[in-house]
Amino acid sequence: MRIIEISEFGGPEVLTVGQIAFPKPAPDEILIRVHACGVNRPDCLQRLGHYPPPRGVTDIPGLEVAGIVERIGKKVTKFKEGDPVCALIPGGGYAEYCKVHEANVLPVPTGYSMVEAAALPETFFTVWHNVFQRGLLQDGETFLVHGGSSGIGSTAIQLAKIFGATVYTTVGSKEKCKFVEDLGADVAIDYRKQDFVDVIKSHTANKGIDLTLDMIGGDYINRNYAVAALDGRIVQIAFQRGRRANVDFALLMAKRLMHTGSTLRARPVAFKAFIAHELFEHVWPLLASRKVKPIIDSTYPLENAADAHTRMETSEHMGKIVLTID
Repeated sequence: MRIIEISEFGGPEVLTVGQIAFPKPAPDEILIRVHACGVNRPDCLQRLGHYPPPRGVTDIPGLEVAGIVERIGKKVTKFKEGDPVCALIPGGGYAEYCKVHEANVLPVPTGYSMVEAAALPETFFTVWHNVFQRGLLQDGETFLVHGGSSGIGSTAIQLAKIFGATVYTTVGSKEKCKFVEDLGADVAIDYRKQDFVDVIKSHTANKGIDLTLDMIGGDYINRNYAVAALDGRIVQIAFQRGRRANVDFALLMAKRLMHTGSTLRARPVAFKAFIAHELFEHVWPLLASRKVKPIIDSTYPLENAADAHTRMETSEHMGKIVLTID
C-alpha cells in the first residue's frame, strides 16, 4: 500500500510517498480502507521530530481517518466488512489502509462524505474530552477558545454554543472574525489589533471567563489567569507560543483557578472508547441533523501531503485540512 513517510525530520518537503505491506488486524481490530484522513498540528510536530508516536505505534503520521471496513478481527462485534466508519488512531492515517481497535471507531454520520467524516475524530474527541469531560463546561457559563478558526476552535465554538455557553474566541484577521461569528461565536477578538483581556473584561463587566481552552501557551498563560472568573478553569492542549512562561501564580490562588491539560494520543484504548461512547450518545445526533458540522478548509491528494502541511503552518486555514485517497 502507499503511505506517506517522514524521510527525515524537517520541513514539509520531507514527507514522501513510500510503499509497505498493508497491516493485518488483531482479533479486536478492524482494517480500514482509507478514503480520507485529517491533517492536524501534531502531524507537523511529529514531522519536525517534536512529537514521536507512542511505543509500539507506527511512525506513519496521521491521527484520524474515514473509510470502509475492509476486514475485521475474529473478536470484532460492532462493525462488519463494508461499513463506512471514521476512527481516532494513534498513528498511521497517511496510508491507503490502517488498523484500529473497534472501540475507537464510530460510524460515519448519515449523509456525510468521507472528507467530512475524516475531519471528525481528532477534533471532536479532543474538544469533548477537554471542554466537557475535563473542563466541565455548563449551560450559562462563559467560554473562551483561542485559535477559533482552527479545526479545534471551529468545533469548540459550535459545541459550546449548542450546549448553552456564551462563546468568546481569538482569531488573527477580520475575515476570521466573520468566519467564527458565523459559527456562533458571541464575541470574536482580532488578537493582532485588540487585547483579548481588555475586551473580555469589558464585555463581562470584569466577571471574566469560566472556562478557557488554550492551545497557545507562552505569554497567554498569565493573560488567561488575568481574564479568568473566580473558580475559573483553564485547559491546556498545546503550546504554539512555547511551553515555558514566567507565570504569576498569585492569581491562581486568589481566584481559586484550576489549570489542567491533557493529550490523547498515548491514552489507552479503553479511555478513548469512553469518549467515543459519549460522542455517539451526545454529539453524533447533532452531526446527523447538521446542527453541528465539521468545517473543511481544503483537501489535498495523499501524495501532496507536503502542500497540506505547508497550508497548516501558514495558519491561514479556516477549519480542517484533509488528505484524500483514490
